[in-house]
Amino acid sequence: MKVAPKAWMVLCVVILIMLAGDVNARRGRARGRTKSRMQIGLPITGKYRDPESDQYYNNNNGAKITLASHFDYEYVLGHKIAFLCVARGTPRPTITWFKDGVEIFSHLYLHVHEWYIGKDKVKSKIEIDPATQMDAGVYECTADNMYSIDRRSFKTDFSIAFD
Repeated sequence: MKVAPKAWMVLCVVILIMLAGDVNARRGRARGRTKSRMQIGLPITGKYRDPESDQYYNNNNGAKITLASHFDYEYVLGHKIAFLCVARGTPRPTITWFKDGVEIFSHLYLHVHEWYIGKDKVKSKIEIDPATQMDAGVYECTADNMYSIDRRSFKTDFSIAFD
């Protein structure tokens, strides 16, 4: 069997077009993998199909963050960073702090302070002094009690001060 040169060239062009389409399809899927998998914490609100779930998540006694620091914060290396979180609920909520998804605790350069206000409020503050490059990231304040969980996130990055 003999294949005409024109037919051979048409066949090669068709194969190249098919391969190019396959490469673009792969590129489209690959871009989706580079997106951040970390979810920025948002309060749980809204209507739920199940009445028991609706009662749980929209309970008036549930933990609610009433005051929190700004979302995007730029700090100067060597200076102090401070984040604030105030929550209310009955029973009084517990506040837990996270950095990049990992729970953080007090240590030599990071202090967690907590104050009870009345019978249903708690105020928590973290201070980092002095701040380093390693302190950049996403911090999260989570308030929870037996009825609900609420959270706020704070994104930080550093700048260098030239005195």
